[in-house]
Amino acid sequence: MSLFTLFYDLTALLLYIAALPFLLLLPLLSKYRHSIPARFFLWKNPPFKRDGVWYHACSVGEVQALSPLITQTKAPVTLSVITQTGFARAERYGREVRYLPYEIWLPFWVKRPKVLVVMEAELWYMLFWTAKRRGAKTLLINARISDRSWPRYRKFAFFYRHIFAQIDHVFAQSEKDRKRLRMLGAINVTVAGNIKAASAIALQKRYPKPKRSVITLASTHKGEEALLLEQLEPGERELLLVVPRHPERFLEVEKLLGRYAKRHGKRFAKWSEMEGFDADVILIDRMGMLIDLYAISDIVLLGGSFVDGIGGHNPLEPAHFGCRIISGPFYFNQKPLYELVENIEIIRPEALKHLRDRFDKIRSATITDHVDIEGILKEINYVV
Repeated sequence: MSLFTLFYDLTALLLYIAALPFLLLLPLLSKYRHSIPARFFLWKNPPFKRDGVWYHACSVGEVQALSPLITQTKAPVTLSVITQTGFARAERYGREVRYLPYEIWLPFWVKRPKVLVVMEAELWYMLFWTAKRRGAKTLLINARISDRSWPRYRKFAFFYRHIFAQIDHVFAQSEKDRKRLRMLGAINVTVAGNIKAASAIALQKRYPKPKRSVITLASTHKGEEALLLEQLEPGERELLLVVPRHPERFLEVEKLLGRYAKRHGKRFAKWSEMEGFDADVILIDRMGMLIDLYAISDIVLLGGSFVDGIGGHNPLEPAHFGCRIISGPFYFNQKPLYELVENIEIIRPEALKHLRDRFDKIRSATITDHVDIEGILKEINYVV
């Protein structure tokens, strides 16, 4: 064990001890009820029973993007995640799923995977170090460094060089990402594009299209619903669906929508109470429905982009169904995906009122490019 690894592991242990009071309290929040005990205390989170190809991703979007790789991997597949919503999505693959343990546990938890495939920015040093010590080939896929993040990465370049020394092959999203990753110490870097463009988008349930125009506020964050509803006068033959990004905000958004509907003389309902589209304003208070709702939506206001600090969400999913997409200007985390979609209407929230009268003039979004994942699959399947 190198001095760096020893120092890193000791630092991780000290941080763990310091954070223990918070880690014991966080499971009281529903958002962390399962993930924190599993990750930090290994509660109901045993090692994988099978070796093979181990995929790791953070949350829902990344887990979904792994679909074309998982279905074409020849060896047994296992998955690890960080978030509870990511765990629920990963279970749909019908494979072994675990929460990724905190780093101090990994040397005792990891067995002998043949390949470790890590998605995007999940740069956990002990994850790669331990996998390498167990004889695994290590891959980082869909790697990118945004313009906003780049100064921070450069500042800690010394640290990232130690991480990339443990990674056999990096598949970057673009040539700019490749150059930046090389500057941080990555050696074997290939530009493969954004694999989210290769993801198969499958419906869980097919809903009949309402006989009204459907406007969906998708993956909204705190402050966005109020901001958008202030500018959005409800039409006579329109159905408004609001889909908050995080379930812990359902009650907050319910109160907001109730007041909005009452003010405009509209019928409000929660999906969990009716499971239909008979109201005028509906709060979607159930996770995992968004793609099914895109399939019946005419207009999608893509959340995470109307308030600064979040960086937007995936536009490929509504574009797949030909929705007319309206986005705010704050999509810095999704810029590579936005570049793959034509006809996204990008506005500031206060301009929504002026755009309202010409919703029907907005062109349907279309996906302009796809990615070849054969190089990644070849690297994985060659080992197994």
